[in-house]
Amino acid sequence: MTKKIAIIGSGNIGLSLAKGLVKADFAKAGDITLTRRNIDHLKSFAEAGFEVSNNNKQAVANADVVILAVLPQQLNTVLDEINTSIDSAKHLVISVISGVSCVAVREKLGDDVEVIRVMPNTAIAIGQSMTCIASDNASLENISNVTKMFETVGSVVKINEDLMTSATALCACGIAFFLRAIRAASQGGVEIGFHADEALKMAVQTAKGAADLLLLHGTHPESEIDKVTSPKGCTIAGLNEMEHNGFSSSLIKGIKLSALKAGNLYTKES
Repeated sequence: MTKKIAIIGSGNIGLSLAKGLVKADFAKAGDITLTRRNIDHLKSFAEAGFEVSNNNKQAVANADVVILAVLPQQLNTVLDEINTSIDSAKHLVISVISGVSCVAVREKLGDDVEVIRVMPNTAIAIGQSMTCIASDNASLENISNVTKMFETVGSVVKINEDLMTSATALCACGIAFFLRAIRAASQGGVEIGFHADEALKMAVQTAKGAADLLLLHGTHPESEIDKVTSPKGCTIAGLNEMEHNGFSSSLIKGIKLSALKAGNLYTKES
């Protein structure tokens, strides 16, 4: 798809994306420019062959695809900085910034610039991201190419843009939610007699097995739960105790609150 890629704002997601694309052989490290105000933090990436820079304008000018990966509150400053380097005939702009619409990006870069909004999660670094994409003006060819780009680092779902903040909560924030559940399960394992390292390994593999059951069988969670629960058994007793203490409800409420927060991370005045 691309020749040169500039990732503007090389924090966790930007660096995870860079590593994932190279790991999947989608791009060579030398074709990816990573920008950050303090490039000392990118020393290991420079040593790995990536281009590094603290000059966003120059990085954009030398790229075909521009990936915006800064914090929402930094976006306006960055867009003002790079707008004179953007060429709508050359550049495709991809935004991975929570709560920022395609329209908001084009207001700064020009109405004729194609913008695709993408929400990956940090599992992109190991090729296991759940990535959602949306656009209101990109060509079918560019949408197809960006889909292929992100399919090299996980699964991709194309959604309507008005659901992107919801996708942020479920998929991006969701990584932390599931990690916390695994952490809690491992702590429970310590309480019932396992060493911490044993309990964590057991909880992690059990969680992975549960997810793979759904992915490989295409089944609903409840049908797999039914296979583990027997009358008056220990599984249903544990599940019901968790539900009495609000397990499902707290997760649902947390996702809803994260979606609300994600929608308010960026303002045009920021």
